[in-house]
Order: sequence, then structure tokens, then C-alpha cells
Amino acid sequence: MMQSIPLPRPRTWRPGPAAQLLAGLGIAFAVALAAIGPDRLIAQIEGERGIAPMASSTDIQIGGIEVNVTGKDAEEAREAGWKEAQRKGWEALKGPKMSDEQIDAMVSAVVIEREQIGPHRYVARLGVIFDRTKAGQFIGSGDGGPAVARSAPLLVLPILYSGGTAQVFEVRGAWQRAWANFQTAASPIDYVRPVGAGGESLFLNAGQASRRSRLWWRTVLDQVGAADVVMPVARLEREWPGGPVKGTFTARYGPDNTYIDSFTLTARDERGVPAMLNQALVRLDGIYAGALNRGLLQPDPTLVTESHAFYAALGRIQAAADALAATRAPVTTTTAPTPTATASQAAPTQAATAIYTVQFVSPDARAVDGALAAVRGVSGVRGAATTSIAIGGTSVMRVTMAGDIDALAAALRARGWQVTVGSNALSIRR
Repeated sequence: MMQSIPLPRPRTWRPGPAAQLLAGLGIAFAVALAAIGPDRLIAQIEGERGIAPMASSTDIQIGGIEVNVTGKDAEEAREAGWKEAQRKGWEALKGPKMSDEQIDAMVSAVVIEREQIGPHRYVARLGVIFDRTKAGQFIGSGDGGPAVARSAPLLVLPILYSGGTAQVFEVRGAWQRAWANFQTAASPIDYVRPVGAGGESLFLNAGQASRRSRLWWRTVLDQVGAADVVMPVARLEREWPGGPVKGTFTARYGPDNTYIDSFTLTARDERGVPAMLNQALVRLDGIYAGALNRGLLQPDPTLVTESHAFYAALGRIQAAADALAATRAPVTTTTAPTPTATASQAAPTQAATAIYTVQFVSPDARAVDGALAAVRGVSGVRGAATTSIAIGGTSVMRVTMAGDIDALAAALRARGWQVTVGSNALSIRR
């Protein structure tokens, strides 16, 4: 007798949660790819970051000058507007009273930021560039005027708080653009302004300001060729959509995020924010210049302490090796104390040897060679070698010298260099 064996019921396959999630993401990606196209999708993922800083010449530029003048025709109105801008620019530099012809002789160029030309009226926002060689002698910041102390190279970390979000280089912001367009020639602060593109947006962020690790800060500063950092902070608060915008600006510096000063400005609406940021930048530059004069912007010695200790230990090892080699050298006399006297003379000489850091502007390779030759030619210098070369920026050399840093600074000044003395560091420029 045969028995019928029931066949098993076929099972319906159902995807698990993980498979459902992957399928949903795949469908969403396909829809997005079809809707906006692959190029735009990749651009959204990568993003556009970084604003290249404006190349600062040795001339002096004053920007954001508003003019509103009339004339018999458009050409005459425009000429009158440019002359008025030159006068306002000269007043902004606090120069002595001069005629329009004398001021015009010192102007290198007029930069048109925005202009509207009518049949008889000229309304514009202009910038005026003064030749430093001609104008510097009257404002005390160029050839022929008193020397102005300049800071060591300082990294700029422009932090913007807007809409409850902190940003630096994550997106192209107005605060970053203001610093990128700032003409630094007339400032005593040697600003190092990174572009903010690529990997710079990852480690130069708002969170970096709250970090205290000197090891991490040294790594960051070595990447950009700076000796310390300044952090101009802008916080924007909007009263209502389309209404006034209040800006609170704070000047901070150093790896400890040290407070210097702060102030507030107000723009009538969103269109006035760029002008407010440019005005705030000028005031912050003045705050940093005042801090430099008070000795606050000296490079933090803790940023280079460990490297100094390493090279000091290396110097002691080399001194011991030299002393040992001297004791083993053949002598021509039988006097026993001779090796001991040689060793005792080597010790005080090495004890007076110190390691200094010298920062110098290096527009090209010839400038690097010239700076090295000048330092090596100073009496007492045992050696000078570059530790960081930035063509077009600021390079760094390490100098071993039997003497103090003031003697090195005085010798370089005698050779025609402008020298700023810091903590075991010098900043030199022609």
C-alpha cells in the first residue's frame, strides 16, 4: 500500500532589514542621479571650499571708500569722484595735509569695487593704492620713515558663528572672504592666510581653537609656516528675516585662545553684512597691532620648547664628543694637564652656545640663499640651516650661535635687515 507524502509548501523570500535598507538607498541614489545628474551630485558631495587670499603687494591699499559727486558730464563727475576717494584714503592713513596734485603723485592705482555712472553724477565704492616708497615717508611706515616692528608669522583662523553653526573653511563664507581680500601691506601683523581648500578644511576648523595640545598645534603651524595663531571671531545675530544684523567681534590669539578685546557693529539688513565685516576686520587689525606694541603677540615659547630641548641635548652630546676627540688627539709635549685644559676650555664655549629660530620672507630661492648667507656671516654663528622653506611665503631657519639673541639682532640690523625680536626667535626682512 502506497502512502502519499505531502510536499513542503514553498516559502516566500522576504528581504531582511539590512537588505531593505540597502535597496532603499540604491533606489534613492538612482532617483537623485537621474534627477540632478552625476556631475552636480558629485559636486554636492565634494563641495566648493577655499578662497585664495589676495596677493598683498608692498604698496598700501585703502578700500571701501564711498563717493557721491556731480559734474558737468559723466567724465568730469568720475574724475571728481576719484580725487575725492584719494583724499579720503589719505585721511584714513592719517597723512599730513596735502594738495590733490601731491596726493595724486603718490597714488599707484584706483580700484573700482562698485560704480554707477550717470549723465552728471558718479556714485561708487573705490579703493586707493598708495606707493609705499613715496607715501611711506609721510605716514611713518615705509622707506625713510621710522621702522615699524612687525610680528612673527601668525596663522589666521577666521571663525564665524551664524545661524547657530560655527564654520571656518567648511564652506565659502563672507568672513573668510573678507580676510582673503584684506590688503595686509599696511599692517604690522604678518598674517598667514591659508586658502582653506582640500585637507585644510579638516584640521583648520572651529574646534581647533579649543584644543590645547602643543604637539598638535606645532603640527598645524608647521604645515602653514607660522609661529603662532590669531583667531578673529565673528558672531552674527539676525533680529528677524530681512531685518538688522548684529555682529559681535572678538580678537583672540595663541594656543590657549586668549582674549584680547571685543566690540559690536550692526548692519541695517543682509545687504550691509559684507561692509560691516570689512569694517570689523580693520578694527580687529588695529586691536592686534596694539597688542603687538604691548608685547602680547610674541610667539608662545611652549610651541617650541621640546624642539629647543632636543637641540640643546644634541649640542651637549656633540660637545662631549669633541672633548673626547681632543683628549685622544696626539700631543707634541709631555705635559700631562694639556688634554684637561683643552676639555675645560671647550665646556664654557659650549655652555654659551644657544639655538635660535629665525623667520624670513622668501619670495624666491635667491632670497633664501641671501638670508642664510647674512646669518652665517654674523660673528659667533656656528651654523644656520633651514627647517622650513616656503617659496612665496615665510621660511624658517635654525641658528646655532655662541652669544645672545640681542647680539644676533644687532648684527643683522647693521647689515640692513629689519629685525623683530621674540622669545628665542627673530623675524627678519629687507
